[in-house]
Amino acid sequence: MRLRAEYLYKTKQFDALHFNFTNGFNATYSKWRSGYRIAVKGNNVNWVKTTKESESYQSFREYLNVVFTYAGTASLTKELKQITLAQMQIGDVFIKGGSPGHAVIVVDMAVNPKTNKKVFMIAQSYMPAQDIHILINTNKTGISPWYDLVETATEVQTPEWTFEGNQLKRF
Repeated sequence: MRLRAEYLYKTKQFDALHFNFTNGFNATYSKWRSGYRIAVKGNNVNWVKTTKESESYQSFREYLNVVFTYAGTASLTKELKQITLAQMQIGDVFIKGGSPGHAVIVVDMAVNPKTNKKVFMIAQSYMPAQDIHILINTNKTGISPWYDLVETATEVQTPEWTFEGNQLKRF
């Protein structure tokens, strides 16, 4: 969530920047930028105009802090579109929704020009959005930190989590 948000903020794609809370509320950054803030009472969430418009990075980070409080893998897994491993692109995520849940992001891909064998590299962080790091491949140390796309057709085993092949999703 943090990487996507930072990318969209940096590239000024403000209308594309939104996340759903666990209860389904769509927290759009463009509304936040307009001076509206999110009011939460129990499971009821509303927008309230409380401040002037702001494009500052500090305001953006305040928005993310609210998002991190009310959104996570449980909501994100419902928000993302499922894709096949053959469709994998950099930026896609393996996600297991829940409490606890987890997600890892595809940060690089490579193709052997002679064999067409595809490999990918994944990274993770924890909530709240802490430092991100590349995951090693403990099952194939000879190609680590890369993961072989064909060999992970049914599951991707990271040092701490196992993802099923059908848990690959895209924003």
